[in-house]
Amino acid sequence: MNQFPFQPRDLEGPVFNEPWEAQAFSLVIALHEQGSFTWEEWATTLSAEISRAQSQGDPDLGDSYYQHWLCALEKISASKNICSYPEMATRKSLWIAAYAHTPHGKPIELSAAEKEVGGRG
Repeated sequence: MNQFPFQPRDLEGPVFNEPWEAQAFSLVIALHEQGSFTWEEWATTLSAEISRAQSQGDPDLGDSYYQHWLCALEKISASKNICSYPEMATRKSLWIAAYAHTPHGKPIELSAAEKEVGGRG
């Protein structure tokens, strides 16, 4: 991991920079463990996503690794019919609305978005 100067680390090694990174990591592990895809399928999908990003100019310093992880998770989820891109877009919109309608300092819950968009959830 020393080759990635912007990958966050502590004394024990790499750490997550943001909570969403840990959540995306955990979701991949859980989906793999329940048999949604093999580890080889995951590694191939993640590798392709990293290669795609590098071909578009990502310097691959480690700070964008979990962005690639998330994009690969979306791609494998769609290809395995776990969740479609329209479903992902709807859920993202709901979380954005929930964030926008949650008072500062309060936990963000989808119920805040459901009030705003008429009970969708």
